[in-house]
Amino acid sequence: MDYVIHAVRADEWARAKELRLVALQDPVASVAFLETYEQSLARPDAFWQQRAADAAEGTRTRQFVAVAPDGQWVGTVTVLVERPAEGVRFGEAAEVDQTHLVGVFVRPEIRGSGVADAMFQEAVDWSWSLTDPPVERVRLYVHESNPRAAAFYRRIGFVPSGRSVLLEGDPVARELEFEVRRPA
Repeated sequence: MDYVIHAVRADEWARAKELRLVALQDPVASVAFLETYEQSLARPDAFWQQRAADAAEGTRTRQFVAVAPDGQWVGTVTVLVERPAEGVRFGEAAEVDQTHLVGVFVRPEIRGSGVADAMFQEAVDWSWSLTDPPVERVRLYVHESNPRAAAFYRRIGFVPSGRSVLLEGDPVARELEFEVRRPA
């Protein structure tokens, strides 16, 4: 695989914004993301600058991107650090120290190339590297109507936790929680 996976730097905010806007135009964006293209497009540059700065700092969040040999950003995954004392970020409050993978996207023409596997490996490895205190599990949510994503998560070792949450604004749609526990 000729792609490079790296953590986003603060000065890369414009590229992070561009990739997010591409992701929000994907045909499955409505079941994969909690915001629309229009909402994201309306955000000021200061929002994107802060988002990239927070991800670069790497204490509460870290964003990884896949970069093609020609320099194009072709995929992304963001890791949120969740601690029991911090309250709810999405779904339920953390019962253990954990990370939460969000914002997963790979450009359609790159899917199946191993890029998603490499990004997830980097995100999970980074999660296990946290030591203050150590993370006990990595979780993510997948919309019940997104079987392609669910199959990928299962293939790389995530399993359904049995928990789910209703989507805000939709009384019947559910997000299913998947997890991987820290290896013994």
